[in-house]
Amino acid sequence: MAKVLCVLFDDPKDGFPTSYARDDLPRIDSYPGGQTTPTPQGIDFTPGQLLGSVSGELGLRSFLESRGHTLVVTSDKDGADSVFDRELPDADIVISQPFWPAYLTPERIAVAKRLKLAVTAGIGSDHVDLDAAIAHGITVAEVTYSNSISVAEHVVMMILSQVRNYLPAHRTVLEGGWDVADCVARAYDLEGMHVGSVAAGRIGLAVARRLAPFGVTLHYTDRHRLPADVEAELGLVFHPTVEDMLPHCDVVTVNVPLHPETEGLFDDELIAGMKRGTYLINTARARICDEGAVQRALESGRLAGYAGDVWYPQPAPADHPWRTMPHHGMTPHISGATLSAQARYAAGTREILESWLDGTPIRDEYLIVRGGALAGTGAHSYSAGATAAKR
Repeated sequence: MAKVLCVLFDDPKDGFPTSYARDDLPRIDSYPGGQTTPTPQGIDFTPGQLLGSVSGELGLRSFLESRGHTLVVTSDKDGADSVFDRELPDADIVISQPFWPAYLTPERIAVAKRLKLAVTAGIGSDHVDLDAAIAHGITVAEVTYSNSISVAEHVVMMILSQVRNYLPAHRTVLEGGWDVADCVARAYDLEGMHVGSVAAGRIGLAVARRLAPFGVTLHYTDRHRLPADVEAELGLVFHPTVEDMLPHCDVVTVNVPLHPETEGLFDDELIAGMKRGTYLINTARARICDEGAVQRALESGRLAGYAGDVWYPQPAPADHPWRTMPHHGMTPHISGATLSAQARYAAGTREILESWLDGTPIRDEYLIVRGGALAGTGAHSYSAGATAAKR
């Protein structure tokens, strides 16, 4: 029987919900491109409920325990005496979310003698050291596409909130003011601007499709160029490198995975090549942007704004400089954790577990590492030797 160690974020401060703002979710059976949404044999939860916190348990307890397996759920994941570290040595399967990542470093993997499967409930497996997973024969899987559209919507929201100066204007209302001039002194229209995406995978392309109706010119750079008909449909302008694209853009959105080639990409030098007053949006991974460089660019006015929901480390400490830098629109890592997304990635996690425990193949699109090599989505998104989990 397997021991499943699941790391999830804490329950709400006022307790696990007993009711919700809505009674149901729209039914979605497939994603753009035709991939179907998760198809587990069954689920033991109500879609639209809070599943990603400790008490939600991703809806897995009944399923696993009915088969004789053990489920350990915790939010305590940091420090040598954390529940995660205490339970890890005899865990067969580890599950965590990008929003509350259990960092599977080489050191942790070395003591996890029984670990055979690491699952990301969501997308983005850079909290797992993929080289170490490859070396130890650990399969790494994630619920590909489960929250890609959720993140894309968050990107569009953040672009508009930055360009329109929404957050300071809303704060004016909360504080009882009516300072129109102050609110609009940094507010612009998105229409007519040039928006560039660093990568045009599932999220980057979804962002482009949602921005096209705003009357913007869309740019992108990616090591995998899109088909000509897609470029023509959206009016996409391709650039071979990030450096080539940035001088053309008023808004830049980062949608590329974290690996050694992208870590620290947006440093002082790269940001200096951007137009003064560019808005930078990062919902990918925090370490793609140099922490100090972003702060300095906002303070100097090189960047007009920075918004995102990814931090390093996660959760971010109370004194993290991105909490107090000027003209930012940061949120906790929530872009892919809507209740809608949780229903999909909880179902996808169960689908992966069903396949693993039944000895049947895991969907190729869910795979990051298998059989000592990058596989599936991992082979498309990463390069050999390009891994993270450095905390």
